[in-house]
Amino acid sequence: MKRREFLQSMTALAASTAVAAPAVWSPAKAQSRKETLLLVTENGPNNLDIHGVGTNRPGYEASWNCYDRLITNGKKTLADGSLSYDRDKFVPELAEDMNIGDMSVTFKLKKSAKFQDGTPVTAKDVKWSYDRAVSVGGFPTVQMKAGSLVKKEQFVAVDDNTFRIDFVKKDRLTIPDLAVIVPGIYNSELLKKHATDKDPWGLEYTKSNTAGSGAYKVTSWKPGVEVVYERNDAWAGGKLPELKKVIWRTIPSSGNRRALMERGDADISFDLPAKDFSEMKKEGKLKMISNPIGNGMYSLELNVVHPPFDNEKVRQAVAYAIPYQKIVDAAMFGIANPLFGGKSNDVASILWPQPTGYMTDMAKAKALMAESGAGAIDTTISFDLGDGVNSEPIAVLIQESLGQIGIKTTINKVPGANWRSEMAKKSMPMMVNFFSGWLDYPEYFFFWCYSGQNAIFNTPSYVNKDMDTFIDGARAAAAVGEKDKYATDVKGFISKAYHDVPRIPMFQPFLNVAAQKNISGYSYWFHRQVDYRSIVKA
Repeated sequence: MKRREFLQSMTALAASTAVAAPAVWSPAKAQSRKETLLLVTENGPNNLDIHGVGTNRPGYEASWNCYDRLITNGKKTLADGSLSYDRDKFVPELAEDMNIGDMSVTFKLKKSAKFQDGTPVTAKDVKWSYDRAVSVGGFPTVQMKAGSLVKKEQFVAVDDNTFRIDFVKKDRLTIPDLAVIVPGIYNSELLKKHATDKDPWGLEYTKSNTAGSGAYKVTSWKPGVEVVYERNDAWAGGKLPELKKVIWRTIPSSGNRRALMERGDADISFDLPAKDFSEMKKEGKLKMISNPIGNGMYSLELNVVHPPFDNEKVRQAVAYAIPYQKIVDAAMFGIANPLFGGKSNDVASILWPQPTGYMTDMAKAKALMAESGAGAIDTTISFDLGDGVNSEPIAVLIQESLGQIGIKTTINKVPGANWRSEMAKKSMPMMVNFFSGWLDYPEYFFFWCYSGQNAIFNTPSYVNKDMDTFIDGARAAAAVGEKDKYATDVKGFISKAYHDVPRIPMFQPFLNVAAQKNISGYSYWFHRQVDYRSIVKA
């Protein structure tokens, strides 16, 4: 992509998202209110750096708004008039030009780009940041691996304003992976001052401080209470945001969040429970936005390493015992796409996500339990308390249903701040969990959740050589455009997943947002967090 094409893309993007603000008639206080956004959610970040150990999803929001990437996704307008990121379009952020070769991609950096302390952004900072991402381990390093970005030697600072990535193989996910949150650009000289032998990448410092060149910087963080962002007026990554300040407040009670919105005291309530969204939409007082979460599902995940769920018939019995429709109706108030009741577990399309062949059938579940020889089972169902408004009623309904087939369960409520670290232990026998893949391709989801080579979100610890062959085959076929081979492998790994059921898909949820009617510019993003940069408050 040449510079002219890149800048044309950026111009088109700016034109599509800019919203003219009315003339300000009131004094400075009203102007300040117009430039400040108050956002409320159920829980907040446990870390301001996505590279940190166990950073939760709210922590992604800080990294997204405070750090730049070389490129980002463009946007598109959906059928209902709302905005969404565009999976297939890329526009500049820190880069002003991107030149894709046969086995490398080269970027020219914006010479005007500066970190928030005023130091220029150079290719050495980009190199250091990419080295950091592939070295810190855990989720960030595996995310880079998803795009075949695996070793420091791939990243080359050609000169102060030129950065090159050498490909280890052809992979269609490489360029999209550059636009996700993980490959943000860090102020390397600043972080080197805070590094130690035990912490060579300065993770302790970035846990509570931002060190980027992004549109915002965190000026105050009170864990569990609020995060305060101030605009970086020298931002070179795009059109300067309208909002000068964002206050993100943690309000655990959905009733209190709803009251703040209905009184007009808060501007946006994000990640709304389905019940509140349904009721508030009927009232018509607020702007209500709902998007199906791409490449995402709620599932019941079973640890296949240890009894009783190392037994395939027990897992299949559970799959037939889940009260799917009750969960969609009672827990999600109908705001979900069902992932059950399909024609067969041998799928006929590459659509993802798509329904399994399971549905609630207690007679079949009991028969499978008898065949399994497992006898009575006493176990636990765990869920993320940070997502308790959705996950707790789901867990309760599953508990009641499993009791009818001889599986007694105790519900384990894991605090949201600890959820990621508890998942990483792989010690929970059964868990209600949600996962969505940032890059909206089925092979990406399966790379994270089913690959035996990946230990991060493969929470059931499922390892199967045939599954890995299907996943690797689909990735290779996609890279070279072998459509028939790709379709065969995708249908192969979905069908295998549904027969082996280490995780049992239940439904695809929607991301629900309430905003005051003077708020515009909100966009749905793959990471399911708020991008403050495009929001306008009239």
